[in-house]
Amino acid sequence: MRAHHEEGKPILGTCAGLIICDAEHLGFIDASARRNAFGRQLQSFETDLRVEGIGEEPLRAVFIRAPWVERHGPGVEVLASYDGHPVAIREGSVLACAFHPELTDDPRFHAIFMAMTTSWRERAGEEATR
Repeated sequence: MRAHHEEGKPILGTCAGLIICDAEHLGFIDASARRNAFGRQLQSFETDLRVEGIGEEPLRAVFIRAPWVERHGPGVEVLASYDGHPVAIREGSVLACAFHPELTDDPRFHAIFMAMTTSWRERAGEEATR
């Protein structure tokens, strides 16, 4: 993963992946996550979120023993918050969220990541032809 990140390749961290990518662990993103911030298994929940970059319609988000972003640096873009806490962030090639976008039929959050990978691939192709 470190080599992948050093090459600037996009990384998507969901739930525990947000924690792994944070400053205290792999250091891929200038943010700190708080584990089980919304509670344990019994406090897992679903809600609708407004997410920057995916349109006006809310995204259904599934939170399971979810973290939240406790602190983030000025270069971190907050894409969504819940109850005053950032739950989806992006910095450089890293996209991270506290919820599980793979557990719904809505592909819009994954579309953000796919756009990041397409952009990286296009930049890498241009550099290879120079």
